[in-house]
Amino acid sequence: MVDIVSILQSHERVNIEVKAAKGGIPNSIWETYSSFANTFGGTIILGIEEDKVTKEFIPCGVVNPQQMLSDIWNTLNNSQKISTNILLEHHVYSLEYNGMHFIIMEVPRADRRDKPVFVGQDMFKGTFRRNHEGDYRCSGAEVKAMLRDQADTPQDALMLENLLNSDLNPESIRRYRIMFNNLKPGHIWSKLDDEEFLLKIGAARKGQHDGKVHPTLAGLLFFGDYITITNELPQYFLDYRERLSNDTRWSDRVCSNDSNWSGNIFDFYFKIIDRLTADVKRPFALDSDLQRIDDTPVHKALRECLANALIHADYYGRRGIVIDKEFRKISISNPGTFRISVDEAIAGGISDARNGRIFNMFSLINVGERSGTGLCDVYNIWEESGFKRPELVETVDPDRITLTLEIKLDNAGKHDGENDGENDGETVDEYADLNKTQRRVYEEIKKGPTAPAEDIAKLLGVSRPTIERAISVLKKKGYIIRNGGAKGGKWIPQK
Repeated sequence: MVDIVSILQSHERVNIEVKAAKGGIPNSIWETYSSFANTFGGTIILGIEEDKVTKEFIPCGVVNPQQMLSDIWNTLNNSQKISTNILLEHHVYSLEYNGMHFIIMEVPRADRRDKPVFVGQDMFKGTFRRNHEGDYRCSGAEVKAMLRDQADTPQDALMLENLLNSDLNPESIRRYRIMFNNLKPGHIWSKLDDEEFLLKIGAARKGQHDGKVHPTLAGLLFFGDYITITNELPQYFLDYRERLSNDTRWSDRVCSNDSNWSGNIFDFYFKIIDRLTADVKRPFALDSDLQRIDDTPVHKALRECLANALIHADYYGRRGIVIDKEFRKISISNPGTFRISVDEAIAGGISDARNGRIFNMFSLINVGERSGTGLCDVYNIWEESGFKRPELVETVDPDRITLTLEIKLDNAGKHDGENDGENDGETVDEYADLNKTQRRVYEEIKKGPTAPAEDIAKLLGVSRPTIERAISVLKKKGYIIRNGGAKGGKWIPQK
């Protein structure tokens, strides 16, 4: 339930719209209902007027609120006027303040399967979205993007009947198969010819009309050449830009339209991943075979972020995928909107890939996270490392998702990628060599030595891999030892 007092003290924002509604329900609220539903959600309040000069909110109230509530529900449920009603009973209600009545409509972000939410009978004329300037009518391209996301069939499953597998880059396919065979020695698919292999991994489909095998959109993006890809997707573009000094514009750059490589997303990933992670510290550590461990959770998180951008991008969208790397700061931006809410994406546990076949092809070579915890892990790893919280921004017109990561500690003198034992500013001398998450896990283990990692993860609101990493640190530092096996055993605190 909204707080009228706090609303009156603020100015109209992107997610709040006020209407005086002195003459009844204004028709403009339905454009706002459409725009909120198609963007990030928001609240409509009837009975508040905005001063055109000072922009202050002036309460005026509404007359006969019960009749207005009835009229609102009648319109919402009239498919001739509104395409779909996404509101439940608790979303629309009346409030009383200082003897005046107000009507509140809390509009959530619509599920992708309900978009576009539009006014009237013509979705191309009646679909609205929200930006900083208010409601605006969507372009045809924006409506089509919502329709593509509405379908349960992944965008990249589209079979391209105008292409054959011979239009793909054979060297890209060869490199992928070598990687697949190294990771899955003896796999039954290893013996297949290229055409059968591409069918198995979702990069190709057999046409019903001509009986020939054609690439899918996923296969084209993964194994195609730049020119062939842009013939199908004119807005397609991949751009990695590295600037580590203010003295030069770019110290390194990789673009999909360079003529010296294929320009597809598979080669792009492996062409830039080492560049992306090159400056992250690798603390000296040895595994059980006395081999140096060069990988860290930060390295893994950066690989996950790059894979996510390639997997979830809307390749029909504008401006392409852009990765900007500066000194200890990385920005990864891709076209498209979230298919779930930003909060759900950060919380983890929900996976709704826009390009399910690309997702599968990456996962077959151990790239990408299948459980929906990828972004959640990134946030947890940044917290564990003492870095500034990642910034995730979703914008419209054009649709883009931008993730900004700073790979440095807030405190001066600390280097990136390593946890030096500081306790995130908290004074807990007893556990001075543990970070915040590790201390919380240790406290939970002391309370319940038999609690599984999954239960601790739910209790603390983090992912299971985060708990497992913390337990590993606690074991190495002698805080806990294990008595018994994974089942039936328990942790024994040592400090």
